[in-house]
Amino acid sequence: MNVLIVEDEMMARKKLAANLTGLYPGMKIAGETGSVEETLSWLRDPSHKADIIFMDVELSDGNCFEIFRKTDIKANVIMTTAYDSYAVKAFEVESIDYLLKPVEEETLKRAVDRCISRQGGRKGGTRKRILVKLNDTIVPVLVSDIAYLYAEDKSTYLVTKNKGKYIVDFSLDIAMEQLDHETFYRISRNCIISMQAISRIVKIGSRYKIDAQPAASFEMIVSRSRTDDFLDWLEEK
Repeated sequence: MNVLIVEDEMMARKKLAANLTGLYPGMKIAGETGSVEETLSWLRDPSHKADIIFMDVELSDGNCFEIFRKTDIKANVIMTTAYDSYAVKAFEVESIDYLLKPVEEETLKRAVDRCISRQGGRKGGTRKRILVKLNDTIVPVLVSDIAYLYAEDKSTYLVTKNKGKYIVDFSLDIAMEQLDHETFYRISRNCIISMQAISRIVKIGSRYKIDAQPAASFEMIVSRSRTDDFLDWLEEK
């Protein structure tokens, strides 16, 4: 497995490389870069190959999100940073994990194992967890625990099966790009629901109303334009 380390601090770079090769003897450190431009140059070289990229957020000439804007990254990306304020952006660029420094060995191994598992057959474009902010903390929410997401008053909310409710800093459009379409369906402009959260469907005229678990604080109606597709989605599952 080839790894690219993007880190502008030499000591942190060497420590991460040593930890990785210690945990995974067959792992190869294919490259090390410390800036946006150096990383772009490495990624654009067709002779270079990385299965996993460990990427610090703050680099010597900018932040790593410039890299995503300027090139298409196919490898699994694990963010490593001293800052917790970039978690939502990390989700938006489809990073596998977001590790706060100093990174503990157990946390590092869990992140790498997740990448290995994904490469072993996980459907691309879907996620296993979402990081949400709760006051000054970051809460990892398993996607399998999500009941539904909805937009209201210019905010996006995530509701879990155990009735947890969080404001998330991304749109339903972005969420739908990350979720498994076999499990989640966007019933309207303002709502995405998990198959497991649907407890009953009631026909009201030409429309359908969904009773969800946990119960929603709003009326969950399937848009007329999505009705046939929604029923097809239900029947296929």
